[in-house]
Amino acid sequence: MVLFLLQGCAAQSQLLEDEQQTITIENLKYYLYYPPGYEAESSEKFPLLLFLHGGGDSGDSIGRVKSSGPPKLIADGKDFPFLILAPQNPHKKEWWNTKAVVQLLDTVVANNNVDAKRIYLTGLSRGGGAAWQLAVQYPEKFAAMAVVCGMTPVPYAAWIDKKMPIWVFHGEEDKSIPFSESVQMVARLKEMGYDVKFTRYKGVGHNSWTRAYNTPELYDWFIEQKRK
Repeated sequence: MVLFLLQGCAAQSQLLEDEQQTITIENLKYYLYYPPGYEAESSEKFPLLLFLHGGGDSGDSIGRVKSSGPPKLIADGKDFPFLILAPQNPHKKEWWNTKAVVQLLDTVVANNNVDAKRIYLTGLSRGGGAAWQLAVQYPEKFAAMAVVCGMTPVPYAAWIDKKMPIWVFHGEEDKSIPFSESVQMVARLKEMGYDVKFTRYKGVGHNSWTRAYNTPELYDWFIEQKRK
């Protein structure tokens, strides 16, 4: 009886060390805009803007991406002085797969005439949260970032590159992603000496992106930025 009890106790507690290689495949549909004057055979390098849409445009209908932000402006006839990469998050109820987005971005940069020191980042709502995440995960990749009503990782603020200028937009009456998210992040970044601009829209709810992306100064500001 004593032997049986000892064997039973030994079988209840084991610490095993093992390893497994996992592979995640993400299928990202995307739009890629080429500006006037772009020529594939030319040696001229152009800036590129990475745009990440909000949660409502996720799924498998790529046309949804043209409902807001720079893709909407392009569809309405506006020209931009840089390439614009606009992928679609295939998951309606999941966050952006930022590693997959960066793989797509790197592929586009490698296969086009893109100035790697002038890659800009912007996103709205869920895409704004992903933009903050990308800035934390890849602090040396982007020359500038604009976030519109995005959730913010305040505890990770110090991981963002201090040399990257940031412009934040948010509606004060936002009920989906509280205005306080941006207020706290901007305050924290300014405390640490970051170059941050903050545009707050009085009386505006969650849809602050229509006004933000219709701000001509935003694109002039992007063009002025370049990584050292």
